[in-house]
Formats: sequence, structure tokens, C-alpha cells
Amino acid sequence: MTVHRNLMTEGNVRRKILGFALPVLAGYFFQQLYNTVDALIVGNFLNADALAAVTSTSSYMYLMIGFVTGFATGAGIIIARHIGSGDAAQTEKAVHTAVALGLVFSALLTAAGVLITPGVLTLMGTPETVFHRSCTYLQVYFAGSFALVMYNMLVSILQATGESRFPLVCLVISSLTNIVLDIVFIAGIGMDVEGAALATVISEIMSLVLMAVKLTRTHESVRIRLKKIRIDRGSLRYILTYGFPTALQGSVIDLSNMLIQSYINSFGRDAMAGIGASIKVEGFMFLPVTAFSMALTTFVSQNMGAKKTDRVREGTTFGLFTTAGLLLAFGILAFFLAPGLVALFNSDPAIIRYGAGRTRVCAFFYCLCGFSHTASAVMRGLGKPMVPMLVMLLCWCLVRVLVLFTLGQAIHEIWLIYWIYPFTWTLSTIVFFFQFRRLHIFTRHPAAA
Repeated sequence: MTVHRNLMTEGNVRRKILGFALPVLAGYFFQQLYNTVDALIVGNFLNADALAAVTSTSSYMYLMIGFVTGFATGAGIIIARHIGSGDAAQTEKAVHTAVALGLVFSALLTAAGVLITPGVLTLMGTPETVFHRSCTYLQVYFAGSFALVMYNMLVSILQATGESRFPLVCLVISSLTNIVLDIVFIAGIGMDVEGAALATVISEIMSLVLMAVKLTRTHESVRIRLKKIRIDRGSLRYILTYGFPTALQGSVIDLSNMLIQSYINSFGRDAMAGIGASIKVEGFMFLPVTAFSMALTTFVSQNMGAKKTDRVREGTTFGLFTTAGLLLAFGILAFFLAPGLVALFNSDPAIIRYGAGRTRVCAFFYCLCGFSHTASAVMRGLGKPMVPMLVMLLCWCLVRVLVLFTLGQAIHEIWLIYWIYPFTWTLSTIVFFFQFRRLHIFTRHPAAA
């Protein structure tokens, strides 16, 4: 049996989770940094129209990328379970099936992203003043999206072993590369928004190459051998079973966010730029959510595979309340610093007013959003991916769409956008809390899949 150095079924629970989560947190800090640098450089070296074009595209990008990478999460869960149970043969099959599936999705996403972007932006009601720039930025980005898809798939494979340090190295290198290229392409050469997209694509290709080299040279059971890349039906069935609900959950949330973005677009460029800047700032606040979610999915999956449910209960409790506590502290800071943070992107008073207004309404509810995301990760690790999918579908997506198409049609006010997120975060937190009570997650052994 292959011995994995980072196995999470042994040792101190808190140290194992923190040992996994902290490198992920650092890595995604750098990733969020270079995503934000795109907006900072565009907003300061170009103009407000360019800033609106770049920041208002996030929901559509996340919709396309998120659906595909949801299957990477499913692959990671299955691989972690096989590792936890010590089944090297099934681990190998799942790994190569995941790579093959990633290649197929990469080709589909690249083609679809380039071809349908103009039509999607039209449906979203993107103003003419930013339409061309948004379209250009997205088409360049999607032309290289294969790198991001495959990188996420390979990272899921490596993280299933409990290893999170090497992805940090990849993200640091690619982030620094992206920042340098942003400055060269936009401030140096004088390119427009396509320069920011091109810098992102090049840095993501670099991350993919580093991760591919790592996984083709490792001596563990997740080693990738090119001649073995093929789809195993059994592994594919499990990956789809766990990955599809996650992919659908993310996509439906992003679809609802696209509808919200369409509503924001109706308020014009300043609202688009200001709220877009607010969301960029929010991305940093939510980094602990990403880190602990990944850590808990891997931790719970491995320990369920090893049938160590006491560790599952202890790790879940620690992860949930640590994440919520961190986001409460970050939310307090965001409330008081909101105007200055938004002003980093653009100093226009109208843009600052929109961005700071949204941040101050949402700030004290970040902890609830964090609890919901982390709870979703635990449910997936428990083998219950349908639960978070249905909770998010009903509490976030359906409620948001209903509010926009009822109250939003009668009251065209920006405060509706500010409050729609905290309201739905509160709903999902309540539902997850009762789900955990039903599964006795805090009191005795959690239910197995």
C-alpha cells in the first residue's frame, strides 16, 4: 500500500486541518491579489469604463469556470476516500479518470466561452459604453481557460492526499508573474483590458505546467502516467455523483449572481464599478472560507473512508466555528475601512458611495456566508452533496431571483442589491444548522453516506 505523507486520518485534528488550510489560505491570498491587481491597474491606468468592464464580468466567468471545476471537487472527494481506505488501485483509476475528464471539459469550455460571450453580455444588459471591453476581456480569458480548468483538476488530485503546500508555491509564482505582466502590458506597452486578461492566462499556464510536473514525478498513488489517462466507468460514475451536485450548485448560484449583475447594470457605470470593487474587497475577506472548505472536504472524506467518525465530528466543529469567527472579525474591519478600500480602485465619489454602501451592509453578515460555505464542504465530505446543492438552490438562488422579479420590479433601488445577500446568507445558515442537528453532527457520530 502506498504511504501518503500528509494523511489526515492520524494525528492532532486541529493541527492537521490548520496544516492543510494555512497554505491554501496563503495561496488563494496571492490568487485573489493578482485578480485584484487586474482591477487596480485597469481602474488607475485606464478609466472607470474599463474598471466596470473588468469587474462586472466576474459572475459570468465564475458560472462557466465554476461548473467545470465543480467536478474537480467531486474527483478530490473520491480520491481522498480511496486514500483514506488505503485502496491504491482505485485511487490510480480515479486520478487518471479525473485527468481525462478535465481534458474534455477544457476543450468544451474554451470553445463555448469564446463563442457565446457576446450573446451573454447582451442578455445581461451590459451598457454600450463597456460592452466592447467586457467582450474582449472575456474572450481572451476564455481562450486560455483550459489552463485554469486543468490546474484546478490537478490541484484537487494533489490536495486529496492532504498536500496543500506545493499549490501555494504555484500560486505565489503565478501571482507575481501576473502582477508583473499586468504592469508591463497595461502601464508599459499601453494595452487595454485585453492586457489584463492575457496576463492572467499566461500566469495560469505557468501554474498548470508546475502542477503537471509535480504529479508526473511523484512516487505516491496519485502519480499521473500519460499512457494511463483514460476514463474508468466506475470512477467516472462516482466523480459525477459527487461532482455534479457541486457543479450545479455553483452554477446556479453564479446564474443568480448574473441576474443580480443585470439589475446592477441598470444603475449605470458607477454602480457597476463601485459594487464590482466591493466584491473584489470581499474576495479577500472570504479567503478563510475557501481554505477551511477545502481542508474540511479532504479531512472529512479521508476520515469517512477510514471510518473514523469521531475525528469527523471534532474537525467539523473546529472548522465551522473558526471560519465564522474569522469572518466576523474581518467584517468589522471592512465596515470601518470600506470607503478607503473602494477608493483604491477608483477615487470617483459616486463609485466609492456605491461600493462602500454595499460593503457596510454586508460586512456583519460575512460570518453567516462563511458558515454556509463551510457547512457545504462538510456535507460533500460526508457523501451528501445533494444537501448543500438543494439548500443553496432554494435559499440563495430561488429567493434572490424571486425578490428581483417581484419586489425588484416595483422598487428600483440600489439598497435592494445591498440587502439581498445578507438576507439569503441568513436563510441558508438557519437551514444548515438544523441539518447538522438532524445528523447529530455536534453530539455523536455523524451519519455516513
